Amino acid sequence: MTGLHKPDIEHGANNSNHAALRILLAPFEWSARHGGALLGFGVFAGVIFPPLAAATRDLVSPGVFCLMTLVLLRVDFVQVLAYLRRPLMVAVLLVWLLLACPLIVFAITRAVGLDGALGAAVVIMATGCAATSSPAFARLVGLDGEIALVVSVLSTLLVPFIAPPLALGLLGIDLAISLSALMTRLALVVGLPLVLSLAIRRLAGPERLARTGRAVDGAVVLLVVLYGFGVMDGMQAKILAEPLWVAGGIALAFAGNFGLNILTALAMRPVAGTRVALSAGLLSGNRNMALYIAVLPAATDPSILLFFALCQFPLFLSPFLLKPVYEALRARGVR
Repeated sequence: MTGLHKPDIEHGANNSNHAALRILLAPFEWSARHGGALLGFGVFAGVIFPPLAAATRDLVSPGVFCLMTLVLLRVDFVQVLAYLRRPLMVAVLLVWLLLACPLIVFAITRAVGLDGALGAAVVIMATGCAATSSPAFARLVGLDGEIALVVSVLSTLLVPFIAPPLALGLLGIDLAISLSALMTRLALVVGLPLVLSLAIRRLAGPERLARTGRAVDGAVVLLVVLYGFGVMDGMQAKILAEPLWVAGGIALAFAGNFGLNILTALAMRPVAGTRVALSAGLLSGNRNMALYIAVLPAATDPSILLFFALCQFPLFLSPFLLKPVYEALRARGVR
């Protein structure tokens, strides 16, 4: 019987390590494959099981920080820069998303007499950056994932510097926080994950990140589910106490999401073409309320925070509700 050579031993150890890593990553990869069902579960479970929502409420802010880190870890900024083949188009979309939309929504709320906490909440929703899930949603429904990636990343990086002055300064909305404090909090919740993700990317290297990418996507799904639990704290009690208010808030959240989607698609179609315009609409409707929920103080009007929680319903459901519309457009030859 011959002894094992050192290379054979090392090869066996490597195989063992890889097998252990696959076992460790398997649950996260499973969650990535079943992301849609898990996200739907996350939205409704917190309402159905109040103790679960209460137990995870304090995890919302750290969960958002971890979520931002993992999402940015999956962003190849070299690739993002390579996508900037149409910088003027990207600039137009960002100006529309971060400046035009809030001003239009502000004007509409004043015109229809929607003032108070709900009116303020709708306007704040319109100042948000595109949801970090937007590129995945765009690919899911067959839209332009590249433009969605560029605009969602850049709008996230810009929102700490644009949204607070717009909301608190120009529009004068009271969020029980100073302009400088809100800008600082948003900059930290975006900037620190950005720095951390870049450090992890450098240490891990592109090959290792590529091997674990699917698992990272699964971890993102699980963090979003956890976030969905926590933001629904108190929702069941609110539904039972004021069902009409909650129903109206949900209707307003869907109206805001679909309204911004349609308005953006119509405004962008003449200059960008139908496919990019529809992608921009999806970006405009699905705004990242997690950042605001994470940074706004407890003294903020509870109705505003509750509306942000209600915005999770159209955020998670609209891509699936709209997918037949996009498929019908493609069937008619719309590009």
